[in-house]
Amino acid sequence: MILALMGTLTAEAQRMDDVTDHSKYIKVVDEYVPAPGQFINTMPPYEEGDDANKMAQKCTEYLANNQRDMVCLGGYGGYITFHFDHSIANVKGQKDVLILGNCTFENNSEPGIVMVSKDVNNNGLPDDPWYELKGSADVDSVGKVVYGYSITYSRPITEEYDGKTSEISKDITIEKYIPWEDNRGGAGYMHKNRFHEQTYYPQWVSENQITFGEQTLLPRNATNTGSYTQENWLLKSLAWGYVDNKPNADQDASSFDFDNAVEVVSRTPVEIDFVDFIRVYTGINQDCGWIGETSTEIMGAEDLHLDTSIQRIKDALAGVESIKKETTTDGEFYDLQGRKIKAPGKGLYIKNGKKYIIK
Repeated sequence: MILALMGTLTAEAQRMDDVTDHSKYIKVVDEYVPAPGQFINTMPPYEEGDDANKMAQKCTEYLANNQRDMVCLGGYGGYITFHFDHSIANVKGQKDVLILGNCTFENNSEPGIVMVSKDVNNNGLPDDPWYELKGSADVDSVGKVVYGYSITYSRPITEEYDGKTSEISKDITIEKYIPWEDNRGGAGYMHKNRFHEQTYYPQWVSENQITFGEQTLLPRNATNTGSYTQENWLLKSLAWGYVDNKPNADQDASSFDFDNAVEVVSRTPVEIDFVDFIRVYTGINQDCGWIGETSTEIMGAEDLHLDTSIQRIKDALAGVESIKKETTTDGEFYDLQGRKIKAPGKGLYIKNGKKYIIK
């Protein structure tokens, strides 16, 4: 009986806030977990006493309702998670969401990878399975992309620079600063420069190490076309599929199709009808001399077919007659995998062969 019910659960996971007019723009930033970087603690600014929730709230103030302020994700792996006031429908044959970065011209790319998730357990939190939206590197950089990549950054022992000063020009110096190690035997430093002298390690993080794991590492895209004393860095744009990769004016290049969802490591295609949470993380681990680490920036996002999303949610919910507001937890409740629940809390359950939402 439970197996027969599972096929209808996708309709029940749709979310639509009870508002008069729905917005196509970001509503809330759920998580802000940046890697260290030269703009961390400044975009948005950290203030003494801020914690992770407060920093996420600041990101909401920067990005929600099409504010278009800029949030920096730091070096490789740093990420941001956000949602809208409704689930975004996957419309076949169309791009589904626009995500803006700060790439101002071609070959000024700091590519961010997009991940999507559906609120299957209906608890309003980004704790369900995540899938990656594949990009052009899956096709044109076969053998160069690393899947299942992990990196760990360590807090500097002191705020004194670690290492000798490297003269880049008479006005610029860079110094070894944040040590990192990865799961492929690699190690190095994130460098610090004179233009950004604040702490690069997120100041609201109490742990002395930050790890980002089981993600995709894109090939390095930076080339110094100048000289050692007069650097000129070219950050080649990838063909398609990444945030902060091409100018925002190129809307198609800054838009993403949920049909490109895949399992993160196996790259197995995944069909997803609605998306509730979107995550963007910096996809390259590289340091570019005096301009510093490659770090994805984000300036906002929007549902590219708001009216269709809302209508599809209404259609889906209209076809689910067994959803009820359960006022008591008496009786036998099961989770969506058929396991008996002793003390059900808020969420989606099966009881007597029917599906219930406890609110």
